[in-house]
Amino acid sequence: MQSKRITLAALSAALLVAVAGCRHSSRPPTTTKSVVVGPATETPDGTFPEMTIAAGPFVGATESLKTYQYPAWFRDAKLGIWAHWGPQAVPMEGDWYARKMYQQDDGDYKDHLARFGHPSEPGHGYKDIIPLWKAEKWDPDALMKLYKQAGARYFVAQAVHHDNFDNWNSTWHKWNSVKMGPMRDVVGDWQKAAAKQGLRFGVSEHLAASFTWFQVSHGSDKTGPYAGKPYDGADPAYADLYHWPAAADDHGWTSNDPRWQAEWYARIKDLVDQYHPDLLYSDCGLPFSNDIGRNLIADLYNVSAARHGGTADAVYNCKQDSQGQWVQDVERGVMGGVNPYPWQTDTSIGDWFYNKHWKYRDAQWVVHSLVDIVSKNGNLLINVVQRPDGSLDPDAVKVVDDLGKWMAVNNEGIYGTRPWMVYGEGKRRAKGGAFNEDHTYTAEDIRFTTKGEHTLYAFAMGWPADGKLQVHSLAAFPGITGRIRDVHLLGHAGALKWTQTADALVIDLPSADAPPCDFAYGLKIDIDNLYGFKPSLAPSQAVVAKPDAAGNLDLKADTAELGGGQKLETQSGQLCIGYWDNPADGVVWTALISTPGTYKVTAEVAAANGASSLAVEVGKQQVHAAVPSTAAWDAFTTIELGTLTIGNAGQTEIVVKAADPKAWNAVNLRGIKLVLLAK
Repeated sequence: MQSKRITLAALSAALLVAVAGCRHSSRPPTTTKSVVVGPATETPDGTFPEMTIAAGPFVGATESLKTYQYPAWFRDAKLGIWAHWGPQAVPMEGDWYARKMYQQDDGDYKDHLARFGHPSEPGHGYKDIIPLWKAEKWDPDALMKLYKQAGARYFVAQAVHHDNFDNWNSTWHKWNSVKMGPMRDVVGDWQKAAAKQGLRFGVSEHLAASFTWFQVSHGSDKTGPYAGKPYDGADPAYADLYHWPAAADDHGWTSNDPRWQAEWYARIKDLVDQYHPDLLYSDCGLPFSNDIGRNLIADLYNVSAARHGGTADAVYNCKQDSQGQWVQDVERGVMGGVNPYPWQTDTSIGDWFYNKHWKYRDAQWVVHSLVDIVSKNGNLLINVVQRPDGSLDPDAVKVVDDLGKWMAVNNEGIYGTRPWMVYGEGKRRAKGGAFNEDHTYTAEDIRFTTKGEHTLYAFAMGWPADGKLQVHSLAAFPGITGRIRDVHLLGHAGALKWTQTADALVIDLPSADAPPCDFAYGLKIDIDNLYGFKPSLAPSQAVVAKPDAAGNLDLKADTAELGGGQKLETQSGQLCIGYWDNPADGVVWTALISTPGTYKVTAEVAAANGASSLAVEVGKQQVHAAVPSTAAWDAFTTIELGTLTIGNAGQTEIVVKAADPKAWNAVNLRGIKLVLLAK
């Protein structure tokens, strides 16, 4: 069979050469015929068909995908609800159970032995958990009605998780919910319920990571009475569930094996062709290391275009910078600022799968997350955790109900809005990056959205104790051309008293005894010129780094605003900015200059992936220097970048970014220092 396994990357490259003439303009290329992008490839349970892209305006190439236009429905929707639900809910031990039950030192392994038996013995593997998922109390129509009342404009169903179980009537995989477990087309029934409520419908696929994620099932205990006895995942009889045998070099998040890549393409294309989703989410970056992912995106867009008058109306999500080709997803985190392209946070009120040990996040956390995300041009997709039987805990229902009450008052400042010049102001900034959801806001924290040419919404994340809300970005200092015409509080019928000073727009709120809602409070501000203000120069309550008595600045990681996928982490007991993989991301400090003069600039860095370079900018000045390769991510060294002359005292922004994006290797940054050399 070796002769059949032509490398898919080579085939895709050849295809790109053939269609290069279709990709030179700024608009979508001429509609193509259905094209073959890969061979039929032998897999453990049979041969999948040739990989094809449906006829339409897109081909699987960057230049073609950059002609994609984000659908208005997604940009306007802002809030989606997700059902991250499947057989792994059965043990009620949370996420990744199907993997952790095969890891001898994990608590879920010990739980599995105690409750179900040893996975090396017949009848006790993950395959034997699947029939226990009955979904006997699942009522998709009732749940969808509840989610509509909560304010969701789209709904996403988990189609397949890393456990390799398809929640739809799969053409290519017998391990599916129609033939096993609930004996229902879970995706199909969710889709019908969404249609009844007028919600857009999406599906999530986590299959791309399954092929490597599930390989632990092929192993055995290292110690004890079962040491060396294979788990059921090594049984060829179940090769189609456990991806057996594995490729020798499959150690990353997605597989290098052409068999699994072909299987992924066939199964996800089957999902798209059967259900025509408005949204497809992949739990990874662009799937696989070749053009297979781009081909699938092109197919999704073309299938959608065929159903919508030639224009792609579908959205593709993955966890990678989009450059306009798809919607970037940030898992359990946010962007550090306004992103020019629409994006999405996916998160959960609890664990991803039902976990009897977890408490739920409350509605205030959901609302604050939503407002912050929308102010930065994003959408919130939130998982409402379901029990194995398909029902919701009363505490989960309360979160959804409370969210709905808030949305009923404030939705006009959410739906259909666009970002302003800045996302907000205040002492608390939600740090950018994945898996970074720690935020506690007060009334000093404001987030902005806009609608039309004259409406600015300002959401206060708390109620001020003195009843006076201050919006510093709308201060009336010299040079401001915007004029405020009126201010209303959403949900409040009466007029408000307000004044505009050189420091802030100050609004007298009604009595705190009867606020119009809980959690966050929306002001609708009528302005003759939305862009006649200078919020970046306005007096602000933002985190401002102060100099020491000598005028020096020591800028630490926890006072920075992160501009993308970075996040704070602890290395050797100290905070640093890590996960800085994307050279397009930056770091900004707002600092107070007490003494004009010349400053020496240094940075404390680590770069375990290889040498890189950093630049520091203040205004139009820039200094930069090489970052040497270090032994580890906690092996920090101090580099000197040069000197900057700052001519004026006052608040300023200090930007750190990649000096040479083309030669970027990830950097951990503990902080920078500006030492005054001469006044």
